[in-house]
Amino acid sequence: MQLYLAGPDVFRPDAAAWADQARALCAAAGHVALVPLDNVETTAAGIYRANIDLIRSADAVLANLNPFRGCEPDSGTAFEVGFALALGKSVIGYVEHAETTTERVGRLQGELRFSGNFPVDRQGWHVENFGLPLNLMLAVPAHIVVGDLASALLALGERQG
Repeated sequence: MQLYLAGPDVFRPDAAAWADQARALCAAAGHVALVPLDNVETTAAGIYRANIDLIRSADAVLANLNPFRGCEPDSGTAFEVGFALALGKSVIGYVEHAETTTERVGRLQGELRFSGNFPVDRQGWHVENFGLPLNLMLAVPAHIVVGDLASALLALGERQG
């Protein structure tokens, strides 16, 4: 299978080394990694179009949905997941911690308060409380696993077989 690797990993200081390891991990499982870093585009519009083309050509998407610069996954990754789902692609997301959204917000922002029956963050905004590891718009349609890319590949194999 061709697997699009979505996530903020392209922003890592060691992104090229990460991509090499991710390609090797996918190849060892019998798959081809489609890595956004492989694009030769340098403009925002060009990168967008190239990534969209990669998602269209993928059989499935494996997405790093760990918090990025806050309590939520990378917004670009969330878009890519939604786009892949709209195309009918399978999406397996992975998160490092086995925790609910309320637990994660509490861990990253400090203890939550309650307004009636609703947990609220330090700004007073309600925190989604369905016992899911991510916002319901990601956690319901995608298969979420705890772990890393290797864990997502394992889950993909289990779903195929």
